[in-house]
Amino acid sequence: MNLNDLFAIPRQRTPDKLALETTAVDGSPVQLTYAQLFDAAKRLAAGLQSRGLQKGDRVAFYLANRPEFVIAYLAVIRLGAIMVPINLRYRRLEIGHILRDSEPRLLLSGRAQLAILDQVDEADKGSLEDVLLVEELDAWMADPTALVPPVVEADDLALIMYTSGTTGRSKGAMLTHNNVLATVTGLLAAWAWEPDDALLLTLPLFHTHGLVVGLHCALAAGATTLLRPKFETEAVLRDLRSGHPTLFFGVPTLYVRLLDALERLSPEERDFSAMRLFCSGSAPLAAETHQSFTRLTGHQILERYGMTETGMNLSNPYAGPRVPGSVGTPLPGVAMRMVDPATFADIAPGEEGLLLVRGSNVFAAYWRAPEKTAESSVHDELGRRWFITGDLARQDPASGYVTLLGRSHELIISGGFNIYPREIEELLESWPGVAEAAVVGRPHPQWGEVPVAYLVCEEERSEIDEAGLRAYCRARLASFKAPHAFLYVDKLPRNAMGKVQKHLLRDE
Repeated sequence: MNLNDLFAIPRQRTPDKLALETTAVDGSPVQLTYAQLFDAAKRLAAGLQSRGLQKGDRVAFYLANRPEFVIAYLAVIRLGAIMVPINLRYRRLEIGHILRDSEPRLLLSGRAQLAILDQVDEADKGSLEDVLLVEELDAWMADPTALVPPVVEADDLALIMYTSGTTGRSKGAMLTHNNVLATVTGLLAAWAWEPDDALLLTLPLFHTHGLVVGLHCALAAGATTLLRPKFETEAVLRDLRSGHPTLFFGVPTLYVRLLDALERLSPEERDFSAMRLFCSGSAPLAAETHQSFTRLTGHQILERYGMTETGMNLSNPYAGPRVPGSVGTPLPGVAMRMVDPATFADIAPGEEGLLLVRGSNVFAAYWRAPEKTAESSVHDELGRRWFITGDLARQDPASGYVTLLGRSHELIISGGFNIYPREIEELLESWPGVAEAAVVGRPHPQWGEVPVAYLVCEEERSEIDEAGLRAYCRARLASFKAPHAFLYVDKLPRNAMGKVQKHLLRDE
């Protein structure tokens, strides 16, 4: 089975059901039924095939959320070709690296992005035969009866998704149809998707959260995707109050923005009674954000944990306790281990260690980087491959729920003691006036490293009682965990999905 087979089910069962509601580039509304969406994808697939696009060819997407993104993606995988999404925030060097590395035959973009693409070195575009502008998509359509679809196997590649590159040059994670199917089918069951669901999707489709967790699950369930060009607080609140959406997926930054607006609304204006599920992922959600959202809306955010290389791994339960600060337990088909970071020996529940995962959801390899692929995994005594997530975590011995402690490369070792930044960050964010906090290690001649905290203040910096904050930390943390310095910034550097890029703070 491949993704085309999966999407064929709702297309045949409910062809007249609304599949996609969004807006065109001019702001006009666009509504496509399942029949209309897949007919458009089939006509584009026929056009692309007539121009020579073949199974295994790469097609890069440098494009915002819009209906043509969805149509073109469905056309590409129909041909057995491979989609390579490019972060819309990327510029010359980052785009050039992905084009040079993946060697796409075709690039899909829009006129608004042409000025940026023109800055990319011509040598990096060497493989490109054409740039397809979505404004000219109709010219690429052809008679759908002329389409000769190739045989697409479950182990064929569907996507090459480049990692965010927070610790070095981004790598292309090779995701097969089977890898994506594993995540999608697991989430359909775990989150009780129904055909009557309507997903409010403001996340970018160039990221696995929006593309795989959002769009793929909605299409597979036969649900409706309410695709928005971007997140806008007031527009999202209007959508949520309309009673149309039933699901919303966001990153912690978006929930913080929603909370800021919700605090100013009346209880009637915070009535999201039609909603059945709010999810958060792509970065850790502060327990305080989780609790405040429940207090204001009556809805408990479901936090889950995934990666570009693996799709989704763990999730809080849909019908069970959702623990603030926890990412829950493994999803169907996913196995996990907690190991000592130095020896990879298993550790007991309750101890802090490195998280490993295994399952059909785990990517095939890094594109043209066998050494990086080898470094990303270990094998057990039975020869089974375990992916090294790079995340430090702790599993509760009683509930089995997992709490993430931070990335292994963010671990601070001070005087031989391990310090997990997230523990300190959550404490700092509970102090009045602190909007956000990021803790990193600073070299120290005596202790090796000491923690320092970067703070984003809600108001003026002068409002922060620094002496009181220091005492607050020392009263609740071991002395070696208390920040040695507080540094103030207007905002924390983040990537497109809201993850704090701590290496940039260290560079400063």
